[in-house]
Amino acid sequence: MPWHTTDYPDSFKNLETAMKKKAIEIANSLIRDGYNESRAIPIAIEQSKKWYSNATTKERNQMIQATDSELQPEGKGDKEKSKRIQEGQHVLPHDDGWAITTDHGKKPSEILPTKAEAVKRAKEIAQNKNTHLVIYKKDGTIDEKHSYDIEE
Repeated sequence: MPWHTTDYPDSFKNLETAMKKKAIEIANSLIRDGYNESRAIPIAIEQSKKWYSNATTKERNQMIQATDSELQPEGKGDKEKSKRIQEGQHVLPHDDGWAITTDHGKKPSEILPTKAEAVKRAKEIAQNKNTHLVIYKKDGTIDEKHSYDIEE
């Protein structure tokens, strides 16, 4: 179901071309990472707006020129991405608050100010991906573990 420049969610319709293409790229990646469409679409819109406001003219022009195949989340790292999708989430203390990482993630995917916010977000991700969640205490020891695997 990947979206492309002639078939995309109606909510992308009024976005400028560069922003629309970025939203398509982001939404396709989120869907591939296990998010459902109802969650991926608003995230993609919000992230594309952030990208657009920080992008240089050159970056915006490159996105305008991007082909449909360039907006798809396929490429060299597909096998690695596929493995990463199955990885669980971890909520760890961080200098700037609480970090969300994956089992083998080298850097946080997100850093949130409170543990409660990080746990809520990590739980959403783990549920969307049907994996697990490990929550740590401030001292680095494990506080809780949750599994969201679908049993067949």
